[in-house]
Amino acid sequence: MYLIFDTETTGIPHNKTAPITDLENWPRLVQLAWQLHDQSGKLLSQHSYIIQPDGFDIPFKAEQVHGISTSRAQKEGIPLEKVLSTFILDLEKTKLLVGHNIEFDINIIGAEYIRQKLQPDYFLGLERLDTGIASTEYCQLKGGIGGRLKMPRLNELHQKLFGKDIEDAHDAAYDVDATARSFFGLIKEGVVKPYDETPPEEIEYEEPSLEVGNSAKREKIEEADYSNHVSAEELIDLPFSHLHTHSQFSVLQATPSVNAIITKAKELQLPAVALTDLGNMYGAFKFVTEALKHEIKPIVGCEFFVAEERTKLKFTKDNPDKRYNQVLFAKNKKGYLNLAKLSSIGFTEGLYGIYPRIDKALIEQYREGLIASTGGLLSEIPHLILHVGERQAEEAFEYWLQLFGEDFYVELNRHGIPEEDRVNETLLRFCKKYNVKYYAANECYYLQQEESNAHDVLLCIKEGEFKSTPIGSGRGYRYGLPNDQFYFKSQQEMKSLFHDLPEAIETVNEIVNKIEAYDLRQNVLLPVFDIPPDFETEDDYLRHITYEGAKKRYPEITQEIRDRLDFELETIKKTGYPGYFLIVQDFTNKAREMGVSVGPGRGSAAGSAVAYCTGITNVDPIAYDLLFERFLNPDRVSLPDIDIDFDDEGRDKVLKYVIEKYGKDQVAQIITYGTMAAKSSIRDCARVMELPLSEANNMAKLIPERPGTSLEKAFEEVKELDDIRKGNDLRAQVLKQAIILEGSLRNTGTHACGVIITPDALTSLVPVSTARDSDMLVTQFDNSVVESAGMLKMDFLGLTTLTIIKTAQKNIKKRHGIDIDIDTIPLDDKKTFQLYQRGETTGTFQFESEGMQTYLKGLKPDKLADLIAMNALYRPGPMEYIPNFIARKSGKEPIRYDLPIMEEFLADTYGITVYQEQVMLLSQRLANFSKGDADVLRKAMGKKQKDVLDKMKDKFIAGCKSNGHDERVAEKIWKDWEAFAQYAFNKSHSTCYSLVAYQTAYLKANYPAEYMAAVLTHSQNNLDKVTFFIEECRKQNIEVLGPHINESGLFFEVNEKGQIRFGMGAIKGAGEAAVESIIQERESKGAFRDIFEFATRVNQRAVNKKTLECLALSGAFDCFTDFHRRQFVFAKDGDITLTEKLTRYASKMQQELQSAQVNLFGGSSGTEMPLPKVDAIEPFSEIEKLHFEKEVVGVYISGHPLDNFKFEIDAFCNTPLSQLAELNGNEGRETKVGGIVASVEHRLTKTGKPFGKLVLEDYSGRFEFMMWSEDYLKYKSFLMPGLFLFVEGNIVRKTWGDQSLEFKIRNIDLLNELGLKRTKGLQLKMDTSAISHDLIGQIEAVCTEFSGDCPLFLKIKDDRENINLELLSRKYRVKPVNDMVTKIKKIPDLEVEVVF
Repeated sequence: MYLIFDTETTGIPHNKTAPITDLENWPRLVQLAWQLHDQSGKLLSQHSYIIQPDGFDIPFKAEQVHGISTSRAQKEGIPLEKVLSTFILDLEKTKLLVGHNIEFDINIIGAEYIRQKLQPDYFLGLERLDTGIASTEYCQLKGGIGGRLKMPRLNELHQKLFGKDIEDAHDAAYDVDATARSFFGLIKEGVVKPYDETPPEEIEYEEPSLEVGNSAKREKIEEADYSNHVSAEELIDLPFSHLHTHSQFSVLQATPSVNAIITKAKELQLPAVALTDLGNMYGAFKFVTEALKHEIKPIVGCEFFVAEERTKLKFTKDNPDKRYNQVLFAKNKKGYLNLAKLSSIGFTEGLYGIYPRIDKALIEQYREGLIASTGGLLSEIPHLILHVGERQAEEAFEYWLQLFGEDFYVELNRHGIPEEDRVNETLLRFCKKYNVKYYAANECYYLQQEESNAHDVLLCIKEGEFKSTPIGSGRGYRYGLPNDQFYFKSQQEMKSLFHDLPEAIETVNEIVNKIEAYDLRQNVLLPVFDIPPDFETEDDYLRHITYEGAKKRYPEITQEIRDRLDFELETIKKTGYPGYFLIVQDFTNKAREMGVSVGPGRGSAAGSAVAYCTGITNVDPIAYDLLFERFLNPDRVSLPDIDIDFDDEGRDKVLKYVIEKYGKDQVAQIITYGTMAAKSSIRDCARVMELPLSEANNMAKLIPERPGTSLEKAFEEVKELDDIRKGNDLRAQVLKQAIILEGSLRNTGTHACGVIITPDALTSLVPVSTARDSDMLVTQFDNSVVESAGMLKMDFLGLTTLTIIKTAQKNIKKRHGIDIDIDTIPLDDKKTFQLYQRGETTGTFQFESEGMQTYLKGLKPDKLADLIAMNALYRPGPMEYIPNFIARKSGKEPIRYDLPIMEEFLADTYGITVYQEQVMLLSQRLANFSKGDADVLRKAMGKKQKDVLDKMKDKFIAGCKSNGHDERVAEKIWKDWEAFAQYAFNKSHSTCYSLVAYQTAYLKANYPAEYMAAVLTHSQNNLDKVTFFIEECRKQNIEVLGPHINESGLFFEVNEKGQIRFGMGAIKGAGEAAVESIIQERESKGAFRDIFEFATRVNQRAVNKKTLECLALSGAFDCFTDFHRRQFVFAKDGDITLTEKLTRYASKMQQELQSAQVNLFGGSSGTEMPLPKVDAIEPFSEIEKLHFEKEVVGVYISGHPLDNFKFEIDAFCNTPLSQLAELNGNEGRETKVGGIVASVEHRLTKTGKPFGKLVLEDYSGRFEFMMWSEDYLKYKSFLMPGLFLFVEGNIVRKTWGDQSLEFKIRNIDLLNELGLKRTKGLQLKMDTSAISHDLIGQIEAVCTEFSGDCPLFLKIKDDRENINLELLSRKYRVKPVNDMVTKIKKIPDLEVEVVF
């Protein structure tokens, strides 16, 4: 009736869904047990057989599970054909097969049927019941896939039913007994029904009599004896080197940095060390460079992920990716290049998830110069030994031996784990049989034994697990190393560990000696630039295009210009970089052809007249005294660095051009390594170590907010944090692990602008990888080493300011019909300098900060040179010179020069040395320095290179003396330079960026609406910025209007009246496709006349009901005055909304149109469809209207909720909320702010204490206030969205943590009660000449309307008679509220003030 069965096998299948005919996939049967019961539960027969192995052996891992070894199975086993024949007899009496995870067992037995050439149809056709699936709902175990319940294990089911574990799990006989007992138990519980009509109460499970289980018969594994308690005299007298080492570049799998590995190797006196990171070669260059510096032989390796087929990238849970690890070493430079090729292809062709995979076919293709090893437990041969069988392992061994011959070695690890001992035992047999040499290794993931805990934490971070989860495989377990032996052991330790196998140490030395030392540093390899056939060399062609460009740039090529160009061209020829200039001028000029905006220059490249004449830059270096040698030193060859700004929307077009010109395989982006900073290391460690989030955040907040702050520095600066570290609680443990993991590589990204171009395929030079968000290749080496590795690096920068300028030009063209050539605008425009002098630079480039605006008002710049200097001075350090600079320009301080000859170079900066170029020019003029020496001086001063400066000082003094200058004056000049030159700025860069800044200011000064519309367009994704710039527009009296269906484009635009219109693309929920279709329809057929015509004209598929509602709520339909916003989203009871009526009306009109088209006569039905009737309903209140505007657009447009409190804000508030984001310099300041509550949070700490968050918003932006403990309880009643609040307090230093500044709340009031509470009087100010009966009448009318308790004062003045009278009104007392003040302000010749 019921046959309950179970199997034990040699392992698990790779593909759980493969057919049973795939015999390679399905493991072999090791034990088969079954029980046959009748319908009442009576036991009819029971059997349990171990199968005698025939053509297979039982792997170690399978033996560990069920305890049946190959030798035991050979002794006790029964031939499979006999077992199956007995099994088949009982099958004939079976109606229902029962098992736990039964499909696995059926497939195992089915595959054995096939092997025995038996027909499995009858067996496979029997009805079956899986006790696991049947009991899933009953057991209610959470944690299944997709939030579903998970199937219970057999033991979990047994526990649920009977409250106890099963006796001998993984013995098939005992598992069958437990399954049978559970099956009949489920019948009793009513979870499953009997197969026939037998009542459940009549069914009783008859238990079998079982022999002793497998666990008792398990063969004891003798632990390998490799005790390292051996005297030094007994050890082999040869050095040891580590050949299996992982660094931080094995992302989140190893802790040591490359530098730490080399330092440790040097400390242990290792002659060589190998780097074998997992799947990549990120660290190879730094590793080789650092090792050679410390006179250690570097061995570059990689532990690859080898798949069956690298290009197969689709797998399932039941048929996962099958891959092994494979360690390969580079024997020489050719081997290194082949490693790089393999690693690159792993990313470009084989990347699956986080695993860059290669395959054996690739290894066969690129094996030259490589050494192969059997590797660790995750490599193919050890895996086969443990999980599949020795026969298959031996076949793999033969394959690698045949492929690599004498360059194939066996790796022996002795970390003290049984699996390794079994693998080593088998490998040593293979070595003897095939005459292969073996070497000693200790696969390392960390340097010190005590770092094993931190390494385990790192693995948990990678896997997203808690450290408390036990290490193991399967559900409820996590990945982890089994002990603390995976560290960088000393030579003594390793030789002791392998004292019984001295050959293992000898082979290490053989491998080290076989490997050639090589350096990966090389000169930059420039791509070949195709020059026209008329020119013999790149130098000739560069000279030609330079002089052709000079004819266009200069009205006349003077001797000075010719000398400058010849000097530069000669230097470029001498240094060997003409190709570099040709490449850059090619893509910059191509960019302009494609309509991409190119910046005027950036950095020191602007000092090149050749760059200017060839179109690379757009600033004349001769006119601005910019120096070529600052860019390319003629005496010291170093790669020039040309960085190019493109508008950020056009940058990708330029990159595409470069890729098409040089080939996709020769252009790459540069990788960046994302590392764990101090705060993130604390938070990551805390998460996996289960420290409460609040405590983790509190510790992280103690780290000073300063770039580059390390934990070590934080401990020195923050005593509280150091005290925690010295403790013994969980917080201290977290900090101790965080110290080790700080700086670990967490992820990779791509450099924002760096691009590599190579003469040949990148993979033939350096290893490459890929990026998720780009089709371009990415170097595996980062920005710090790519040039040293021989790569030509250029920065393609996307500058939003150039896009803003471009958009502003389009806006100007559209409204005024004027084409503005931004490169030819006058550089002495009065309006532009007046804008700078007023400090109205918000929204312009470089000069928009409040501090800069203050200095501009004092400086009153009137020429570009002033802006260039100001741009250079406004930085930490030189800022202290700004007051002198301003004073000298305005004549309040005399301009002094140490020597009259210095005026030539310092006149533009009023005698103050601002630029590096000034130091260089003066050193040449005063002391006869060469151009090259002047550049060396500039570098030495900037980097404080004392040795170089000491030598150059003597040379400078001597040079000055030879030119007749006073030695004491020369000493003073040198001393001044030493004090300031480290801060001196690159004038080339300042000039370029000041020019771009001037261009933005010119547009803002002359075309303010068009420019601000462009600024708003390119801030559209940042609502805080949009709010800020809208307020700036209002200050400039530029009206910013909401969306308009007949005026708005996709982005912000300027209408005919000079008002800025919101773009419909800014409306949330409208959809870009819908907006574009609306604009297209409007532009092709004219403006929309009314809402019904709009509905019938637009594409209904693109413009749906949601779009209509969002457009209406934003105010886009306000131009159709027949209806108001509320009608689109609300209707009377029983009616439908206007939006619904519009969609139905448009649909019917469309049907009418279609029927007219198929009508024989082409006419319509003859009757015009009536417009839907829309009932009048109450419109939104002003506050409701603004609320919905904010919801769909993100900002208030037609007004602001605070408009009703303008009086209170103007009278009582002294700080906009946006200023609270930067508190430096405001310590102790009494601060008063007002705003609307945008959002609140009521929370509890882990200890149960309440706290809250309050987000307040005003015209300038928003700010989040945290309220703890007492403050929260005191002000809790104010934490309600929509309230209008007045908050006052002080800027003070925190009494804890990093003691940074914070806003400490002292009091909160409601804004609408503030005027009445705080105003002690209102004072009306007027001149005697303005007093009239009409004026008095208006005042009395307002005072009567707003009668209250507040005193009213009159202040009357007469300037001619010098009379000032202050009078108290006896007749009127008033109510000081916003409406009253608004009305008073509308009365001409009258001012109002609050008396506090």
